Amino acid sequence: MYKKNYKGRCEKKSLSKCDTICRCYSTIQSAYADKLETDPSVQSFQCNTPLEDEDYTTDFLITRQDGTQYVRECVERSHLTKPKPLTIKLLDTSRSYWLAHNVQDWGIVTDAES
Repeated sequence: MYKKNYKGRCEKKSLSKCDTICRCYSTIQSAYADKLETDPSVQSFQCNTPLEDEDYTTDFLITRQDGTQYVRECVERSHLTKPKPLTIKLLDTSRSYWLAHNVQDWGIVTDAES
């Protein structure tokens, strides 16, 4: 999750399954966007979807070929092994938001172990 109007590192990608230019703010997001692009079970996805009434965005809102949706948040493994209060709060906010919007499949994508 990133703040709306994030001003840090940004890699812009034009991907056929993403309606707009996909803006990736981390290597994890970039790699996951590439994975979604090549996954035959994925119909389309949105990158950095704003949460209503929040100052943050969800990393990926994904639509499967059968029309169901799921959400993935990209987080560095180190932020989970040594939890930062803000990281946990943001993940909880995202999960609660999407559950309230009937998206039951919510998960976290991490970087590989070193």
